[in-house]
Amino acid sequence: MKRELTCCFTGHRPQSLGFPPGSQEETALKNRLSGEILRLIEDRGVRHFISGMALGVDTFAARTVLKLREIYPDITLECAIPCRNQAKRWPAGDRKIYLSILQAADRVTVLQETYTPFCMQLRDAYMVEQSDIVLAVWNGSKGGTAYTVSCARKQHRDLIILPPTEQRKGVD
Repeated sequence: MKRELTCCFTGHRPQSLGFPPGSQEETALKNRLSGEILRLIEDRGVRHFISGMALGVDTFAARTVLKLREIYPDITLECAIPCRNQAKRWPAGDRKIYLSILQAADRVTVLQETYTPFCMQLRDAYMVEQSDIVLAVWNGSKGGTAYTVSCARKQHRDLIILPPTEQRKGVD
């Protein structure tokens, strides 16, 4: 039996996207992300998605997959949690969204029980290892998204890069 195609997401947190939450730019990014996920489902046959559940792109993508699951009931969402207390210090509204995504997910994978300085990198490496395709919303800056993109390149994964604002789309 052939394994289903899997795509994981990586991208910036809201404060690093370059525009304020709720802005037209954020709406445009969410629409482009949704369009790319839809293309992966319809054109590439992706059926399993993995989100690292960080604020920003990860939760935007997870919510999109859950919404698309209403139309494509055979797609699944896995939440890869770096540590059980990932959202402990988040604002209440963000924690509520986070918990609602976890409840609706098909699978929740907890990589570590407690936070350590490297738990985010372990989560990112896990997601890339499990995936055929990595969809990154990345502005080229250093940080966690750059690390995940680097892992994807080293493991020869299909890599789709969407810049946070509509400039150009890159595909490795």
